[in-house]
Amino acid sequence: MLKGKTALVTGSTSGIGLGIAKALARQGANIVLNGFGDVAGPQAEVASLGVRVGYHAADMSKPDEIESMMAHAAQQFGRVDVLVNNAGIQHVSRIESFPVERWDAIIAINLSSAFHATRLALPAMLAAGWGRIINVASIHGLVGSAEKSAYVAAKHGVVGLTKVTALENATTGITCNAICPGWVLTPLVQKQVDAKAAALGVSNDEAVKLLLQEKEPSMQFTTPEEIGELAVFFCSPAGNNVRGVAWNMDGGWTAQ
Repeated sequence: MLKGKTALVTGSTSGIGLGIAKALARQGANIVLNGFGDVAGPQAEVASLGVRVGYHAADMSKPDEIESMMAHAAQQFGRVDVLVNNAGIQHVSRIESFPVERWDAIIAINLSSAFHATRLALPAMLAAGWGRIINVASIHGLVGSAEKSAYVAAKHGVVGLTKVTALENATTGITCNAICPGWVLTPLVQKQVDAKAAALGVSNDEAVKLLLQEKEPSMQFTTPEEIGELAVFFCSPAGNNVRGVAWNMDGGWTAQ
């Protein structure tokens, strides 16, 4: 379905981003990865699906590096047809003790980076008459949780940015939508599980159970593979008139 097109996925060397990159690659899209840590492993995983794979190590908190990443993608692949804004970090603390530098970093990486990548991707998409912008928000783009002020504020901002991007391009072949997962067992969430286990003196399995039962009626994690398949749907003909939605994948979290 996406053969000959290129998808750039930020924060895609692990977790949700890698799951989305692999799902899009299975549809024939060439992939530009971005992120830290192990790069060779994720590149090999995606390349094994029979597509071209690029990589750029842009720090998503720095607009000039985002510009360099987008220019690199255009130079290597022609243009970015599918942009997935997925990069994100987390910090948990009450507002009065929230480190200012952590607030600034979370807003920069979780929200501002999506704006910068989007503004840079749109001209080529408009010229081609087709594009898909997929923002990985969170259920925290729709509801709040205590001690996550920066993350909740950023993800609410991502949902708002999604709506405006969709409206500004509503008469074009470019769509913009947000995916709002509940709990996904990524390295980011595993840290919260570990912290809960340590704080309560319980096993990891018990900490998982406690984490899920607080919010998620299904008592199961959403998987990166499931999120990747929703991204594929947004890119399919069935998604042509799906515009500006914040699509829950939350196991019933917001149905309560």
